[in-house]
Amino acid sequence: MLRKQLLDSSSRGRLVAILQRGPLTADEMASQLGLTAAAVRAHITAMQRDGIVRRAGQRAGPTRPSQLFELTAEMEQLLSGAYLPLLIELVRQSAARLATKPFRDLMRSTGRALAATLPRTTGSDVPLAARVTAVSALLNEQFGSTMKVEKTNGHYTLQGHGCPLAALTGKHPAVCLAIERLIGELLEAEVRECCDRTERPQCCFHVSERSASRRSAARSMRA
Repeated sequence: MLRKQLLDSSSRGRLVAILQRGPLTADEMASQLGLTAAAVRAHITAMQRDGIVRRAGQRAGPTRPSQLFELTAEMEQLLSGAYLPLLIELVRQSAARLATKPFRDLMRSTGRALAATLPRTTGSDVPLAARVTAVSALLNEQFGSTMKVEKTNGHYTLQGHGCPLAALTGKHPAVCLAIERLIGELLEAEVRECCDRTERPQCCFHVSERSASRRSAARSMRA
């Protein structure tokens, strides 16, 4: 979704598209897109602030050098179309080579490792309701999820409208266990996936508080 937004027909999307071919000056971008140089510079300033574009040296000109701009490395990674096909094939090969339990264990350990790379928004001393809300916001920000928090009979559910891993979960349901473990690690809570993996997959994770002994065991595992 983010890749599509970055390459839409807006002026910013068109700037991103031509910068994929290599660094350009503001005048060169303006000439290619039929915009004024002033308009391009205004967009570039905003895109630098948002971490989309960075300075890339200078190009010699007839009177003075002109500043070059290029996409940041992070943007180039987001725009790559290679990650998803490689991930799908990696999961397919792993599922084919491993028995069911080792593959499920691999997904869980992947989720735990991924959780370690994400910022901790709260600690276990914070009420579960606040932790669930914070982690929902984090997942929506980091992964383009559309999670919302629902409370039923004293328990919480993270309910998604859609699934950011829909290309995988339909054929490999165990992939949901990676996100189940990731959420559990971030929340320091018990999490059980309840995902809908039919024609239009939707994420779903039931959340409940861990006992003190299980929280202690989880911390020992991470140490």
